[in-house]
Amino acid sequence: MATNVKALLEGHDADSLAIGAPGRGWLTYGGLRDLSAEVRASLRDVGIGPSDRVAIVLANGPEMASAFVTIAQAATTAPLNPSYREDEYRFYIEDLGAKAVVLAGGYDGPALAAAQSLGLMVLRTVVDPDQPAGTFKLVADGAAGSAVPASDPTDDDVALILHTSGTTSRPKIVPLLQSNVAASAHNIAASLNLTAADRCLNVMPLFHIHGLVAAVSASLSVGASIWCAPGFDALRFFGWMKDAQPTWYTAVPTMHQAILTRAKRNQDVIDAVPLRFLRSSSASLPAQVMEALQETFKAPVIEAYGMTEAAHQMCCNPFDRQKPGAVGVAAGPEVRIAHEAENQLIDGTGEVVISGPNVTPGYESNPEANAKNFFEAGGQRWFRTGDQGAFDADGFLHLTGRLKEIINRGGEKVSPLEVDGVLLDHPAIAQVVTFAVPHPKLGEEVAAAVVLAEGSEASERDIREFAASRMADFKVPRKVVILDDIPKGATGKMQRIGLAEKLGLGEPA
Repeated sequence: MATNVKALLEGHDADSLAIGAPGRGWLTYGGLRDLSAEVRASLRDVGIGPSDRVAIVLANGPEMASAFVTIAQAATTAPLNPSYREDEYRFYIEDLGAKAVVLAGGYDGPALAAAQSLGLMVLRTVVDPDQPAGTFKLVADGAAGSAVPASDPTDDDVALILHTSGTTSRPKIVPLLQSNVAASAHNIAASLNLTAADRCLNVMPLFHIHGLVAAVSASLSVGASIWCAPGFDALRFFGWMKDAQPTWYTAVPTMHQAILTRAKRNQDVIDAVPLRFLRSSSASLPAQVMEALQETFKAPVIEAYGMTEAAHQMCCNPFDRQKPGAVGVAAGPEVRIAHEAENQLIDGTGEVVISGPNVTPGYESNPEANAKNFFEAGGQRWFRTGDQGAFDADGFLHLTGRLKEIINRGGEKVSPLEVDGVLLDHPAIAQVVTFAVPHPKLGEEVAAAVVLAEGSEASERDIREFAASRMADFKVPRKVVILDDIPKGATGKMQRIGLAEKLGLGEPA
């Protein structure tokens, strides 16, 4: 089994297809291995060694996928969101201590300005559109460093650095070792029964762990192929599906919901390109959406549970049994429940904790966060996920929600996921996110933002009365906001924390 990124690519037929994209020829495994050697040589020639950090700012697509895979075999990658502003780039590049930044040829945006202001080396991906998808030449833009020896990273070197999505505090740096990435890729491939015959249609952003590991790295670990779309677009999804001929795709719940809204008018494509399965991760998939996807695509929907600190996957629903509302069984690392305040493992409901070879060794330069989030028990080191949940009798994990997102209404705890599930049973509601709003006496009150199904009508009163008929009074949203679209983060996830502020909801009278 591969224990580093380079080894993930070894042993696959040189002529097998690896990376594709709209309107481009396929890059084979032989071509990808050759590209890896060229990129390694280019990096060493300009002074980038195995432990040096290289920020990558490229649009979603085949070059972003191949840049991650090839650079991670030679240095430490740090993919950044291509939609950041200059001050954000400056913060992240400086925070992670990057030595160079990789930009597309001809790019003249805020990432370049930030790199120049920090005196960083700029490397360009020069792409010939007539060459296979993902092929590029790495060329220094201006001054470069002196050549360094051609050594490879070890399994214990850092392959990938990502920041946590800081909501109320400074983002934490998550270093993932070569061995972490390889372990997670193998875990995901095993849980999805991936083979060289599979093809993933990737619509996930490739600056995010979901796309980098679940779509790209897991596919490459078994010699499968990845067809890289230029981001997510529900209007173009079925056209891509027809062109790519995938056996599966992976997405966050909001993307699945957007795909469902266009599914009926694209039934011919669904019939012509039968999927082996669909995968959902990075946020809890409402049971109603899972069932609608299964009915529409006539394929199993495999919900997985992942996070950055685990190099993505922790649990996964098995193929022989998908439980709507559950995030599956342990799929790679050990998964247990811990006391929310004390460093001990417990039975029942509590904080989900994990331990295994895919788990980060710890946050960088942050002893306080490490002391808070890691503990020893039973001879193992456990990471606190920040999620609350419990296992059922069959060993399936059910999440109650993020501990910091649980609404504390005057001492009564409300799970936003539970309220979401009830409201999604309303025939007029297509999407919902339940969140806390401040209250002068109770501390927090329950609110919900909803998007109505196309052609449907419902008032705030209708929705509240529906909720009141199905759950205890203290769980019923006191405020329902009907929107055309719910604000989402850069990876397509709906964000509960800070939503009240975004929607201008202060303390109710």
